[in-house]
Amino acid sequence: MLKKIAKTLTIAGSDASGGAGIEADLKTFTEYGTYGMAVVTTIATMDPKNEWKHNVTTLPVELVKEQLETALAGDEQISAMKTGMIGSVEIVNLIKETILEYNLKNIVIDPVLACKGEDDLLNPETAEAIKKELIPIATVVTPNLIEAGIFSGLGKLHDIDEIKKAAKIIYDLGAQHVIIKGGKAVDSNLAIDVYYDGNSYAILKAKKITPSYSHGAGCTFAAAVTSGLAIGLSPKESIIEAKNFVTAAIKHGFKFNKFVGPVFHSASRIFKE
Repeated sequence: MLKKIAKTLTIAGSDASGGAGIEADLKTFTEYGTYGMAVVTTIATMDPKNEWKHNVTTLPVELVKEQLETALAGDEQISAMKTGMIGSVEIVNLIKETILEYNLKNIVIDPVLACKGEDDLLNPETAEAIKKELIPIATVVTPNLIEAGIFSGLGKLHDIDEIKKAAKIIYDLGAQHVIIKGGKAVDSNLAIDVYYDGNSYAILKAKKITPSYSHGAGCTFAAAVTSGLAIGLSPKESIIEAKNFVTAAIKHGFKFNKFVGPVFHSASRIFKE
């Protein structure tokens, strides 16, 4: 008898450089042994003639809807899904409606609010819609420090105590599990993440990696959590495994050009340590 293959879905933006977005998600899904599908919401381009400046184009909501109908037309329900860069309030609402209509489980919300290296929010209204519509139905939500500060209303987060406070506030919005990706912002020698499940906190630590080629690390982490859920791990187990997966991917990241260096998604498989 053939082993049942877990099916994973990403609803996110496309990054032609291959480091982040749906490209990162699909690579990660494959490394976990799942069958990955993708619904594109935005297309991000980077200008090598203008310091790698990002330009984001959001696709029409009807086109996103057609992609969702295609991806969800299989005989069996998907095992887990994640969101990334969404692009518009209309697409946020469509995603929520789809999750409820298809009774989807194992929902990972990676609330991508800005492109790496860019200071401005992609769309403040979309951020508010994610907070109100998607976080309350999330199995796991995976904000970075900036996103956690926005969703919690606490602003810039400076230390672990403030991150814990933000995690509880986000949990109280309805998310079942919260993992805030602190990275190197809290401790220059460690990459620290804070996990909260409504009952207790866990601090996940890894040694700082230098040089740090980390483009796509956030997307990859959320995709790894999604994959873990899809293959039957608990949320906490999925998060711990994702931390290990991404740490290896950063360790073996590489320089793409003078502007950016992506993580290497196959590192855990190729470089067994």
